[in-house]
Parts: sequence; C-alpha cells; structure tokens
Amino acid sequence: MEEIVISVGHVLEHGQARTTLDVMDVEIWSDIACPWCYVGKKRFEAALASFPHADEVSVTYRSFELDPEAPADRGLPHDELLAKKYGRSLEEVHAMDAQLTAVAAAEGIDMQLADARSGSTFDGHRIVHLAQAHGLGEAMKERLFRAYFTEGELIADHELLVKTAVEVGLPEAEVREVLLTERYAEEVREDELIAQSAGISAVPCFVIDRKFGASGAQPPEELLRFLEHGWSQQQQQPAEAS
Repeated sequence: MEEIVISVGHVLEHGQARTTLDVMDVEIWSDIACPWCYVGKKRFEAALASFPHADEVSVTYRSFELDPEAPADRGLPHDELLAKKYGRSLEEVHAMDAQLTAVAAAEGIDMQLADARSGSTFDGHRIVHLAQAHGLGEAMKERLFRAYFTEGELIADHELLVKTAVEVGLPEAEVREVLLTERYAEEVREDELIAQSAGISAVPCFVIDRKFGASGAQPPEELLRFLEHGWSQQQQQPAEAS
C-alpha cells in the first residue's frame, strides 16, 4: 500500500477515537468544483461496490475549498480562467479539458467543462452538511457535481442550491433557513482545519478511521486495495473504550 497511503494519524486529536469494530469510517475531503474529485467519487463507489464489507463502511463527505477566497461568480469563461491561472494558451487548456473529459466519460460522467461557472462553493458545502444530517450526503454531493460539471450551474446561486436540495429529498424550508443563516459554516471550516492539520493539501483525499489516507482519483482497484488495507488494520486493533 505504499503507493497511495499517506499518514494522517495526527488528525485524531480533532476527532473521536473509534469505539467499535462494527463500522469502518471513510471520510472523503473534496471540493464541488474539483473535476478529479468527481472522478474520484465514481471510482471510490466502484471500489466500494466490490468490497466484501461494504455494508460495514460509513462514508462521510468533508468540505475542502480549492479557493476559499473565491467570489460568488468569477464571471469569466472556464478556459480563460484556467489559461490565466496556469499561464497556458487557450489551445493548451482545450487539450487538457479534452483529456479530462475523456477520463470522466469512462466513469460515466458527462463533463461539460466549457460551460462550468466558477465561483464560491462554500454554501454548497454547507448544504452537503445539511444533507448528511438527513442521511442524504452522497446524493447531495452527486447532484451538485452534476449541476456544476454537466449542467453549467453556479454553485453559489442559492436558488440552484434550493432546487437541487429539494430534488434529493431535503425539506425546502430547512434548506432556505440554512442559506439565510450561518448554519453549518462552522462545520465547513472545521473540516478544512482538520485537512490543514493533517497535511491534506490536494483533493480528493480518502481517510480511513483517521489513520490511513489515499490521495488522488486513484483507479478503483487501488482504492479497493486501500479499503482492504484499512479493514485489515482495523480488525487487528481492539476498539478503544469510550
């Protein structure tokens, strides 16, 4: 497992110790505006589907903003933004996008990068936290990925967040209440603080039991090995007393 496992043991100081062997906790740090996070989500789901203990895995989506200072809407086309950010020509950006689109298509993702509208994802992460409180975190994350990468929607748009949240089954009144307040803002910032403390600087990052981490959109077979490794290590250690 040396190829993909990173040490994240010191993040335990920010979380509760594992108290049972019944469930293996997997936390996924990712950003809604990160294309490799979308690819990584699909690959992780494929790995989990092949994992014999899938029913004993708890998955939690953690917040990570690639640009915490992003405005609600940058207002520039996707290709111009990337060209400016990385010092590339538009032709080079288009070639990069074509390659990424092909990779995404192999995972069943219809990625329309030319239509992507860049801006803040902070409120989107807050809604994912709300969804997780309702047991709908994965569905909400998937819906926001699709809104951003396939439908060309602006994630900072509150009406878009209400629409997509209601589609996955969240109560509209509660969604609007979250967006009108600072609810779940602290949780988003705590996720990012833990990531910073653990040395997580790139996403997606998959963490098992706050002890083992796999960084990047690894192929499903590698992520399956990661799950098997985490399960094997967990079973060798007694649960800590509460």
